[in-house]
Amino acid sequence: MSVTKAFPEGQVFSADCPSRRLLGEITSKWGVLVLIALADGPLRWSGLLRRIGGVSEKMLARTLRSFEAEGLVLRDARPVVPPHVEYSLTDAGREVTDRLVPLVVWAEEYAVRAHTAERD
Repeated sequence: MSVTKAFPEGQVFSADCPSRRLLGEITSKWGVLVLIALADGPLRWSGLLRRIGGVSEKMLARTLRSFEAEGLVLRDARPVVPPHVEYSLTDAGREVTDRLVPLVVWAEEYAVRAHTAERD
């Protein structure tokens, strides 16, 4: 597919295109991993921290807040003691995650092939 045909208006290339900020959030390292982690169903904060090795609490909070504001992630806070909060994908979150999964699979497979080729 031609890029020119996919983006006939070329607005995504414009510095003030609103999709740029959203693309930056979705395709950031932590953004991709948060979405992929939630693909199998809701997780609590601690579950996300365990699942996504290396993410700091600050980056996880920032990413979740951003995705909640964009309508990609739903934060379900139940009024109980101790607090019970779960995060899950919205319909839009599932839609973008379905598109990201093949990219992540490719990246993981390619990294393994490249690493194996370096050792040979």
